[in-house]
Amino acid sequence: NLMVCTYLPLYSTQVLFFGFGWLFFMRQLFKDYEVRHYVVQVVFSVTFAFSCTMFELIIFEILGALSSSSRYFHWKLNLYVILLVLIFVVPFYIGYFVVSNIRLLQRQRLLFACMVWFTFMYFFWKLGDPFPILSPKHGILSIEQLISRVGVIGVTLMALLSGFGAVNCPYTYMSYFLRNVTDSDILALERRLLQTMDMIVSKKKRIAMTRRQMYQRGEDQNKQTGFWGMIKSVTSTQTGSENLSLVQQEVDALEELSRQLFLETVDLQATKVTMWLLFL
Repeated sequence: NLMVCTYLPLYSTQVLFFGFGWLFFMRQLFKDYEVRHYVVQVVFSVTFAFSCTMFELIIFEILGALSSSSRYFHWKLNLYVILLVLIFVVPFYIGYFVVSNIRLLQRQRLLFACMVWFTFMYFFWKLGDPFPILSPKHGILSIEQLISRVGVIGVTLMALLSGFGAVNCPYTYMSYFLRNVTDSDILALERRLLQTMDMIVSKKKRIAMTRRQMYQRGEDQNKQTGFWGMIKSVTSTQTGSENLSLVQQEVDALEELSRQLFLETVDLQATKVTMWLLFL
């Protein structure tokens, strides 16, 4: 009775995890597939159930729930089952499924599946040669030898997937942060830029004409002598310089506006090219 009360919570949660994994596989992962492979469903549900149970055992260890002997027993049991599934069952079934889809190998598919599995085991075992994994204290099929190799493969795959995710995620969701640029927006901005440039050119022509008139007027007034000629030259120069300074301020403001419009046009063009590359 004590053993039943000790092991019953873990067994019940394993059944719940197995059922949840089965429903998740059927309703979410393979809901659009007509071909059903019950072995795949069972293997997925078993792996999901024992993985959740290991996480549950970690929480029990922190909280001090159940006895230490039961936690240790279930911890080793979960490790053996997960290693059995990951190293023996899943690679063999993948090889068997690949061989079954080849017509020339269907008659001897079990033999070729075993050959694929032995090839996998060879490379799986040779993976530990560059690392300080081998130890005379542990046997070939010990938990330490198997977990060390699974850990190397797992860390490598996680690094590859995290690197791929770090690049692919911004590339995928960048479109949500980009402006929706159309050709009409770019044409309207380019039209504004051309109008501003025309205004700058016209005002600069006006400045050049005014300076030319002032120069010619100064030459004519220099020919006149006397007191009134000097007064006329001074007053006309002051009024002309005031007009030129106002027009020059307008030109400076329009040139600054043209620079901003040009930079915005370039930004819209770059955004349009980026959107085109994202949706290509």
